[in-house]
Amino acid sequence: MAHPTRRRALTVALATAAASAAVPTATAFAAPARPPRPRPLRHAHAHNDYLHPRPLHDALAHGFTSVEADVFLVGGELLVAHEPATLDPARTLASLYLDPLAALVRAAHGSVHPHHRAPLQLLVDLKADGVAAYRELDRQLRRHSYVTRYRHGRVRTGAVTVVISGDRAARAPMEAQEDRFAFYDGRLDDLGTPAPATFAPLVSANWTQSFDWLGAGPFPRAERDRLRTLVATAHREGRRIRFWATPDLPGPEREAVWTELLAAGVDHLNTDDLAGLEAFLRGRGGAAGAL
Repeated sequence: MAHPTRRRALTVALATAAASAAVPTATAFAAPARPPRPRPLRHAHAHNDYLHPRPLHDALAHGFTSVEADVFLVGGELLVAHEPATLDPARTLASLYLDPLAALVRAAHGSVHPHHRAPLQLLVDLKADGVAAYRELDRQLRRHSYVTRYRHGRVRTGAVTVVISGDRAARAPMEAQEDRFAFYDGRLDDLGTPAPATFAPLVSANWTQSFDWLGAGPFPRAERDRLRTLVATAHREGRRIRFWATPDLPGPEREAVWTELLAAGVDHLNTDDLAGLEAFLRGRGGAAGAL
C-alpha cells in the first residue's frame, strides 16, 4: 500500500498538471513581439521614394533618414509623381508624406525614428511651376508644427526638415521670406557664395556632370581630389552634399562608388534600392554612420 505522504504528493502533482493544461498561460495569449525598428542610417537617401510599394514607410523600415518626392501642382493640389502621365489625384504630398509624418512624430513623441532626435530630411522636387508650387507647399507646411523653421535669422530644428529641389524658380520667393518652413537645395555653384547655410543647407549635383569615373577600375586621383575638395568646402560652409545619377545597379561598380563617397565624407548616398544600400551601410558598421 502506498505511503499517505506519497499519495498526497502524487495527487497535488496531478492536479497542478491538469490545471496547467486546462488554463493557458498569459504567454499563450500574448501578441507577437514587433520586430525592433532598425537603427537609422544617416547617409541613406531614398531617391524617388514614392515609387516604392509603401511610400515613406518602406524607406523608414530600412532605416533611411532622407526621402525624396517629386511634385506637380495640379488644380491647386500638390500631386506626387515622376511625370505628368502618372498623376493620380489620390496621391498627394499631404496624404503620402505630410500627414503620415505628423502621425509618426506624435507616436514617437517628437521624432520620426523613435528615440532618434536628428530630423528626417524630406526633399521635395518641384517638377514645374516653381513659384506657384512653392507657395502652395509653404501654405501646407505652416499647418505642421513638426517641421524645421527659419525665422528672422534663426533656425528652429523640428522632426522633419523640408528641402526644396527641382524648379529653380522657387528660389526667389524663398529668399524673400523672413519666416519659412523649408530650405533650398543648392548646386555646386552655390559653394563659396554669400548664400548662407540657413538658406541652402544642402548642395546636390549630377555625378556624371562632374566626374567620369563610374566605379570600374581605380578612381582617378584628380577626380578623387576634386570630390574631397567639394565635400570639404561644403562642410566648411555648414552644408551637406549629395550626388544623384551615381551607379545604382547592384554590382562592384556601385559598391566602389559608394565606398569612395563615404570615404570622402559625402552626406547622402542616393539610391532606388533600399535593401541594397541598407545592406551596404550596415555591413560597414560604425563607419557607415548608423545612428
